[in-house]
Amino acid sequence: MVPARGRAIPSAEPMPAPLAPDTHPRTEPRLRQVAAAVIGNALEWYDFVVYGFLTVIISRLFFPAQSEYASLLLTMAAFGVGFFMRPVGGVVLGVFADRAGRKAALQLIIGLMTLSIAIIAFAPPYTAIGVAAPLLVVFARLLQGFATGGEFAAATAFLVEIAPAHRRGLYGSLQMVGQSVAALSGALAGALVTRGLAPEEVDSWGWRLPFGFGLIIGPVGLYVRRYLEETEAFVQSRSLAPSRGGLGTLLAEHSRGLAVTFGLVICGTISYYVILVYMPTFANTQLGMPLGDAFVGQVIGLACMTAVIPMSGALSDRVGRRPVLIVATVAYLLLLHPMFEWVRRRPDASTFAIVQCALCSIVGVFFGPTSTAIAEQFPTRVRSTGLAIAYNLAVMLFGGFAQLIVTWLIRATGSPLAAAYYVMFGAVVGFVAAVFLVERHRDELAAAGATRGSGRRPASRAADAG
Repeated sequence: MVPARGRAIPSAEPMPAPLAPDTHPRTEPRLRQVAAAVIGNALEWYDFVVYGFLTVIISRLFFPAQSEYASLLLTMAAFGVGFFMRPVGGVVLGVFADRAGRKAALQLIIGLMTLSIAIIAFAPPYTAIGVAAPLLVVFARLLQGFATGGEFAAATAFLVEIAPAHRRGLYGSLQMVGQSVAALSGALAGALVTRGLAPEEVDSWGWRLPFGFGLIIGPVGLYVRRYLEETEAFVQSRSLAPSRGGLGTLLAEHSRGLAVTFGLVICGTISYYVILVYMPTFANTQLGMPLGDAFVGQVIGLACMTAVIPMSGALSDRVGRRPVLIVATVAYLLLLHPMFEWVRRRPDASTFAIVQCALCSIVGVFFGPTSTAIAEQFPTRVRSTGLAIAYNLAVMLFGGFAQLIVTWLIRATGSPLAAAYYVMFGAVVGFVAAVFLVERHRDELAAAGATRGSGRRPASRAADAG
């Protein structure tokens, strides 16, 4: 049942109970707990972003072909092939997280991600070992895809479950801040390498440096996650409502939550991979800009996005998740085409930086409440599994091959604005999903207020048993 102005509106599916407010003496999550949840997601996206930013270089070294266009497509296909493993990893690791706990899943995931980065960082080029070189890259992408299939769901569930009830939007947004910082770090690494080294040095060894930095993050993440505390909500849901049924039960009982999550992630993943990952390649191959200038503009845009995300998440704690998401999707539809047209007509570094700052800020508004909004669609006992299924299917279908799709669309239509149209398609899907979102932030605040006033946890909300 969904409360609306004091009346109960029947729902087509059983709605999960509001997340139980955290009344543990440690009201505010410790910094280590938050960092442990965010660092793995940051590592995941750092690796993806670095690969995306260095696509032009990797295509020459590992996927030589008769034409630059064919080589670029092969590299982007290798980037996307890992996404086929994401639903598999999402289901396997999501079920593992819902049964064994968030801590165990998060430790396993970051170990697998570190291994995949190491394979690419030390892989010999095509000229050294022939066809084995691209096969190594593809294997690393498959392993990365499997591991990251469970990362977002497990880490998001962990963050939302340790957060105070009245700050779940803010704490959930930190998941996306981690992605933004990872993208910013990847852009900085790409800028430093391409602007600080000669082209022959970049092709010879410089491209490995950004991946090497990722190998430093991995062991740090393993160490931090070793000392995680299991969330109280998960422990209570295990004792009060053990998992029942399988994937079929989940699909039947939470179809609306799955559909809403799928739609929101389609919007988010398209905008992420086009605006954040593909744009330097777009600026270089379609606008004729130097890659170093494109990276500088990207850094400026990502810095804006990083600042906007937590503000947007905190705003959603006050006004709700739905209004913020709707405003962001409408802004996409109004500004994307004019911005792409402007940079096409004036393909210089300053224009590109302004466009990226504006577009990345809109992405930040959308990302702020997204993690919490989709986590609130599922009860604790199936939260990781539900998130993993909807999230990874959307990312696989619409995000992983975004660069490939956009490159093909531009080639087929002859218009660089095809990239904008793809993002606008995602915005329409996201708008519809936001309209059907089950809004829970007011229930959370009411529950938190009642708990603070009485000094105890209400028995009916002791756990989110669903």
